[in-house]
Amino acid sequence: MTDAVYPPATRQLAERRRKLAPAQQAAFEAFSKAAFAEGALSAKFKQIIAVAVAHVTQCPYCIKGHTEAATRAGATGEELMEAIWVAAEMRAGGAYAHTAVSLTALEAIEERQAEKKRQPA
Repeated sequence: MTDAVYPPATRQLAERRRKLAPAQQAAFEAFSKAAFAEGALSAKFKQIIAVAVAHVTQCPYCIKGHTEAATRAGATGEELMEAIWVAAEMRAGGAYAHTAVSLTALEAIEERQAEKKRQPA
């Protein structure tokens, strides 16, 4: 990554992370290996899912790494872009669905304001 906001993922950073918390790093690596192993879902499909999720979590390292892993597993650019659009729709859908919270709060505010207007001064 060339963006100065995010430092590049380097071997030195990975080694430091492993040195500072070796047990946790080993556990994370084992979990990751198990999660992405062939199973009911293919490794390719799991990587496509990971690319979509990485766009929702907005992790540039995950986006780059899983895009590379997905293409190594045989994913096409078209498959990845469709998955990214699904993720974008789901993220937008969350905002859309949560309008219920705002609309309910707005309704309560409007009811309180109307009640104040009805009260004698």
